[in-house]
Amino acid sequence: MRDRRKPSCPGLRPGLALAHGAGSSIDNTYGPILQGLAAQHTVVGVDYPGSGETPRSTAPLSLDDLADQLVAVAVTEGLQTFAVSGYSLGGLVAMRAAVRHPERVTALVLTATLPYRDNRLALATSIWRKLAESGDRELLAEFMVMMAMGADALEATPDEQLRQAIGFTAATVADGTPEHAELAGRTDVRDDLARIQAPTLVISTTQDWFTSTRLHHQIADGIPGAQLVEIPTGHLPMVERPEEWQKLITTFLAQHQ
Repeated sequence: MRDRRKPSCPGLRPGLALAHGAGSSIDNTYGPILQGLAAQHTVVGVDYPGSGETPRSTAPLSLDDLADQLVAVAVTEGLQTFAVSGYSLGGLVAMRAAVRHPERVTALVLTATLPYRDNRLALATSIWRKLAESGDRELLAEFMVMMAMGADALEATPDEQLRQAIGFTAATVADGTPEHAELAGRTDVRDDLARIQAPTLVISTTQDWFTSTRLHHQIADGIPGAQLVEIPTGHLPMVERPEEWQKLITTFLAQHQ
């Protein structure tokens, strides 16, 4: 797991650790809003095995390991306490980090994430993993774009732009996607929810086909004092409504750091 820290001014701004989504990376998950986040925070993040420049794992991934490594990188960079923003699979990493390191994690922002895989996600991650293992990146990209984009954004996208989106997805899919999908398909953090002490914002992506609003509400209902807000996107707020997504994150953190 390699550090993907963005330059900032350690010690001058509140810390913010980023946990990215499955099949992605820090840059691909948070790229459109990184500059805005770094304007107010000392931002750190790491790419999971098989993402970015991090070598692919030869063993199944461990949620505990991903959470511990994220915290370790933040501490190494001089952040004694920090908020964690977790997107999709990264939300599971963030929640586990808050439970295992309550003395470090000051706030959580959880976007398009899940407490466990329901039947829809079980089917989706199975297909996703098989397509990733097949080596057919274009077919994988078509599936990902179909599942990840919200209905409004998908229908508003002209054919040429849609093909470009599929091409970009095919070119940037992480080599470690099979391991990421496998982890997302077997992880269950429902027992963690009541143990989370940090102030928490749950951002529910209301047109999401991967993680349903029902799952988002289960997280908000399970974490003591958690707030829930909605954003009308599919699984890709960084593509569909990046400015609104960034504002939700920074506004909440300004109140709780």
